[in-house]
Amino acid sequence: MTGQSDARAGGDRAVVLGGSMAGLLAARTLSETYREVVVVDRDPLTDGTGARRGVPQGRHAHGLVAQGQQILEELFPGLTDDLIRSGVRVGDFSGDIRWYFGGRRMRPSRSGLLSLAATRPVLEDHVRRRVFAIPHVVARTGHTIDGLETDGGGRRVVGVRVTPEGEDTTTLEAALVVDATGRGSRTPVWLEELGYERPPEDRVGVRLAYTTRHYRLRTDPFGDDIAIIPAATPSHPRGAFFYPVPGGEGHVQLSLTGVLGDHPPTDPEGYEAFARSLPIPDIHDAITDAEPLDDPVTIRFPASVRRRYESLRRFPEGFLVVGDAVCSFNPVYAQGMTVAAREALTLRRHVRAAGPLSATRFFADVARDVQAPWSLAAGSDLGYPGVEGRRTVMTRFANAYTTGLQRAAVHDARLSEAFVRAAGLVAPPQSIMRPDLLLRVARHAVVHPRTRPVPGTPPRPGAVPRH
Repeated sequence: MTGQSDARAGGDRAVVLGGSMAGLLAARTLSETYREVVVVDRDPLTDGTGARRGVPQGRHAHGLVAQGQQILEELFPGLTDDLIRSGVRVGDFSGDIRWYFGGRRMRPSRSGLLSLAATRPVLEDHVRRRVFAIPHVVARTGHTIDGLETDGGGRRVVGVRVTPEGEDTTTLEAALVVDATGRGSRTPVWLEELGYERPPEDRVGVRLAYTTRHYRLRTDPFGDDIAIIPAATPSHPRGAFFYPVPGGEGHVQLSLTGVLGDHPPTDPEGYEAFARSLPIPDIHDAITDAEPLDDPVTIRFPASVRRRYESLRRFPEGFLVVGDAVCSFNPVYAQGMTVAAREALTLRRHVRAAGPLSATRFFADVARDVQAPWSLAAGSDLGYPGVEGRRTVMTRFANAYTTGLQRAAVHDARLSEAFVRAAGLVAPPQSIMRPDLLLRVARHAVVHPRTRPVPGTPPRPGAVPRH
């Protein structure tokens, strides 16, 4: 059992709200301590590789950066091999992905870090199967989550009120309740209703949209590579994620991205024109004679939001928050699932510790899990002049330096490797500013000055105009 004993009926039970990746990973680590772990969700959590209603971004490009792959392999030994057997392509995070910044390809390197070209539904399905194969982890699906149940003084959460479909509301008692319900988390409202303060929030308004379509290609543009990614940058704000997916020979997923209201259209002609406007021709050339397998679909992401639970002076006992419910990142940086995996390990450490479970100490550690990815993503987004948010002198310097590093990495594989290690969250963001790397960036700025416009800077004929 757990170190925070409770005499109630739910004393040996942990309840996880939400069957998201964050919820599944939390359930996995809680299963090591609690005799019963219940995952509650409105959606069915059955086997299958289709996008769930509660995960609208499941239809679009997802990435599991290097540290995420490492943690998932630790929690689920053999998962990577299972994914490969199911048709997922795995490759080196630097050497087998064609990374383009500002329209120029970073020089590949063999980083030794793995990247999985898996769709979110496929990855989630493999993780879900592993989690619910644990005998004392159970799912309660078709349940609406109505609110928290507390003791008389509101100091401790002792369960959660749920309404099963077609039935009356009931209370599911628990020694610990974990909110993993994502960006739409109602915890700030619940705290207010219980007489606590809402957490302060940091917001970076990027007004991003993904528009995604699947194709069957007639030719193979990838070769031995697993993805082609012209990343959006302030100089080239339109981006794309293009990679093969399981489902059949030549099946690919293409997610186009645009920020600040310049969103990829959903009509087929507009979608192809947007692809044509990318700073490299490879993607549009590949889909020109391809067979579309569906219509383009869009999801909008207005802002990255970080809820500062670590700053609250009071918080109810027996209750924690993880995943996007704490921090929702701009998805183009592919950090969300990896940060959720980090937090799952933090959760494991705290529930195993002797003595009462402290929300204050837990949220302080979660803030450390979040800080580096948030600095990288929010800081990069603030490089776009139209993005809302506070810019410091350090933010401006970091963005200017990163742009210089990306230009230099076109010629220098050591800089490519340093960049992908930071982007893969296996090294801190400041690692790209080591003195030896600063010197390499400065030297390339002299040897390879940017004297010519990058190809694709203006859009090619027929491109969708910027709004």
